[in-house]
Amino acid sequence: MLLFRLKRTLKLGVKSLWMHRLRSTLTTLGIVFGVCSVIAMLAIGEGASQEAQEAIAKLGSTNLIIETIRPPDEQADSGNVETVRNYGLTYADAESIRNTIASVEVAVPIREIEQEGRYRNRKTAVKVIGTVPWYTEISPVQLLRGRFLSSTDMHYQQDVCVIDENIVRELFTFDEPIGEDVRIQGNYYKVVGVVGVLGKIESNANFGNNDVSMVASKGSATGNVYIPLTTAKTRFSELNYTFSGGSRRAEKVELQKITVKVASIEQVLAMRDILDALLDRIHDKKDYRIVVPLELLRQAAKMRRIFSIVLGSIAAISLLVGGIGIMNIMLASVSERTREIGIRRALGAKRRDIIIQFLTETLLLTFAGGILGIILGSLVPFLVTYFGKMPTVITAGSLILSFGISGIVGVTFGLYPAYRAANMDPIESLRHE
Repeated sequence: MLLFRLKRTLKLGVKSLWMHRLRSTLTTLGIVFGVCSVIAMLAIGEGASQEAQEAIAKLGSTNLIIETIRPPDEQADSGNVETVRNYGLTYADAESIRNTIASVEVAVPIREIEQEGRYRNRKTAVKVIGTVPWYTEISPVQLLRGRFLSSTDMHYQQDVCVIDENIVRELFTFDEPIGEDVRIQGNYYKVVGVVGVLGKIESNANFGNNDVSMVASKGSATGNVYIPLTTAKTRFSELNYTFSGGSRRAEKVELQKITVKVASIEQVLAMRDILDALLDRIHDKKDYRIVVPLELLRQAAKMRRIFSIVLGSIAAISLLVGGIGIMNIMLASVSERTREIGIRRALGAKRRDIIIQFLTETLLLTFAGGILGIILGSLVPFLVTYFGKMPTVITAGSLILSFGISGIVGVTFGLYPAYRAANMDPIESLRHE
């Protein structure tokens, strides 16, 4: 009996909506676009957040990165003078960290130089990274072919290099790079290995700000070329000249980064304080900063939650507007069907039956819009990824959330029209023309 009544109610609801197909379709569009916007915005936000977190995680949760920063400009002498500013991390800093802090497992000094790499008639912008053989212990590089830098290369200042896949693609195309020479600033470096692309994080020299959005920024270099730190010290000057007005200024920086690895996550925050205290005694000015990827990862997770809530709330407004449209149409439907309501009440229909009938029609509109919205909302992130080259992630939670909200909106905004229809006076309804 219950199944029969439910089937009859659904049949009447579909028939009533089908009689006003255009009006029902336009009403459903509000829910369609509302659900679509919720899914699409959450997918875009989730994709951007995961990309940022993956980039931060590549730095290592047990790593600490000390970066050179330019201290505030000091007052310079006027006139045609040449001044040299010496600041930033030094080789002595790396030795002090490695020799005086027992809990440091690995300390990797890094020097970075933007240059132009050439192979035959091809050239591209590269980032030369002078580093040590144990660099692979703190960075997720994956050796694809050949070998990485060795202690022999370091000791004898060999002119060898390891390149990443981007350099292979730009300079060598279909040639085998192992054993070939790359020319950088007039010197030739034999390629001894190829590593996997690290991702955007390595191409951002300014990373370290507490702004997670900096993770996604990309430098001008095509890829990385790794050479022994001793070779970089010999081949590339540590002085950088700048001209301002009639004066020439030189800046001397030995190292751009020192990456420190500790044994466990629990030691990371304590190690930051230890490193800060050590470097503060060595440096007269604040020309360094300590970046803790673990903190950035936690901050990114927090921002991810806030981002999802904000985007979801904005998109939910579209559902709210769609719900108001449904209420408007259902109220109009109640006015048009006043005589029908009176006849049904005269034949014995209870108020509950009238409420169920109008709620059923509202839910049919809402669920139809929700299903179409899920289909369209799943398509939009795909198009954004394909044409906009932006990562998007559609989660089951966003689908359930958007469909659930649409159902709640349908019930909420359908209750008043249904209640109004049920409370009509049967006699007055029958007199209605």
